[in-house]
Amino acid sequence: MAEQVSPLGPAWVPGRHGRADGEPGVVLSETRPGSIVQAAAFPGSEKAIIAAIRKAAGLSLPDGAGGGVATDTKAAFGIAPGRFLVVDQSEGLADRLRAAIKPAEGAVTDLSHGRTAIRVSGPLAEWVLAKLFAIDFSLTALPLAAASATQHHDILAQIQRTGPESFDLYVFRSLARSFWMMLCHAAEEVGYEVR
Repeated sequence: MAEQVSPLGPAWVPGRHGRADGEPGVVLSETRPGSIVQAAAFPGSEKAIIAAIRKAAGLSLPDGAGGGVATDTKAAFGIAPGRFLVVDQSEGLADRLRAAIKPAEGAVTDLSHGRTAIRVSGPLAEWVLAKLFAIDFSLTALPLAAASATQHHDILAQIQRTGPESFDLYVFRSLARSFWMMLCHAAEEVGYEVR
């Protein structure tokens, strides 16, 4: 397969930016997973979809929207009632989910080419993200692996806490460059590093 081209284009500038003294407040990176897939349950089939995600991706989701699970290479979380975003660093997840989900139970949509995955990590990640989104990013309100679907103006973002100081954000590929530039601007005063 051909190498995936980043939608960030010339906005992607590796290195240190913003406030130069001390350690950077955040580290920004594009993770480029091989698979980003939405699994949607038809009414009454949520448990069957959760079981299919466990079978196809090896991830055990809790019941209910907002819950999630994350490993070093995979993640899954609820984005709405009966809808889940499932991410894998390897390709082929959509096919594995389609094989695990009966047609009467739900639908699978491969979003791999329509979404961009951005990681925001570091000691001031919560603070920088709170400048953009009207949600509580504290560990108590958004615990490890939990997620939220929200937006900044017209840019939809699905956000999952993947570590104590780390968040993965999924945004529409067509809006990724604009979102990235806004994120960099929000991080300037604390200093950020692009990796």
